[in-house]
Amino acid sequence: MVSAPVHTIADIARLAGVSKSTVSRALNDSPLIGAETKERIRAIAREHEFQMNVPARRLSLKQSHAVALVTYEYDADLAVPDGFMLEIMSGISGALHASDYDLLVIQVSPDDADWARRYLETGRADGFILLSATCTPRHLRTLVELGAPFVIWGEPPGAHAYSSVSGDSFTGGKLATEHLLRSGRSRIAFLGGPAGEPEVQDRYRGYETALREAGTAANPALVAHADWDQPETAGAAAMRQLLQRGPDLDAVFVNSDLMAFAAMDTIRDHGRRIPEDVAVVGYDDVAFARHSDPPLTTIRQNGPLAGKLLAENLIQHLNTGVVTNVSIPAELVVRRSA
Repeated sequence: MVSAPVHTIADIARLAGVSKSTVSRALNDSPLIGAETKERIRAIAREHEFQMNVPARRLSLKQSHAVALVTYEYDADLAVPDGFMLEIMSGISGALHASDYDLLVIQVSPDDADWARRYLETGRADGFILLSATCTPRHLRTLVELGAPFVIWGEPPGAHAYSSVSGDSFTGGKLATEHLLRSGRSRIAFLGGPAGEPEVQDRYRGYETALREAGTAANPALVAHADWDQPETAGAAAMRQLLQRGPDLDAVFVNSDLMAFAAMDTIRDHGRRIPEDVAVVGYDDVAFARHSDPPLTTIRQNGPLAGKLLAENLIQHLNTGVVTNVSIPAELVVRRSA
């Protein structure tokens, strides 16, 4: 009796007595399949000189081996490329490539509640990477209710049942402020991102804690906030506000390097010298920070590592269902601005 030809995953599944998804996972070396079953399926594939049709396999399982980085609509005339986010994207891309995944960058509307379902049901993306600074609470709730695989950057570890990677913003804020205090500064301003952001709140708590431990209290007149999406215009405006309310301030802790560059320009425009009159500490340690004038003292978050962890933890979740919450250490990098 002549055996039926083997052309598809379904043919191998019939011979092995398993499901098509088991065959697909075995041929793709999934850790979910036992070694014995995996070798039996592979032996059948070798015997029949079976070659996987990768696009067809992905369509049949509604899998793309692509991960979507979610971005939101922005004003191209106002937005400035965020160096730290570019470093995160580089880390994401490299880690996905190492695991044979592609990176898909998508833009969604804050008012669209069905985008995740569309991408999952059509198989265009297997999971999502989000940024807490731009992700709307509504979208986060929708992803959780949908049971969608995702990981989010910037969400502090907590009781939530989804994966996250974050920087240690409290420690970062405390390190920055302690450094300024040690250098003899006493009128230290805080220039944060949006006041409602968890990262900004944690950095403010670190700032406030360092001041309190040094025997002083935070002065509301020396606290201002600005929009992440407009670091040049909003950062400069917030710095002008701080200088008007506290003309004798002698230092400022700024919540992003891009805003710190704008703040330094504003300080100089007011006839003040950096660091002699006003010391400046930024946040992120983007590549340009070492080349600014003067080179910027800042808190390093390690964007490439953050991106690598986002990608690897999402892939782990896709393969095993494991939820991970990881925090990256903050590190003070001292340069001439402080």
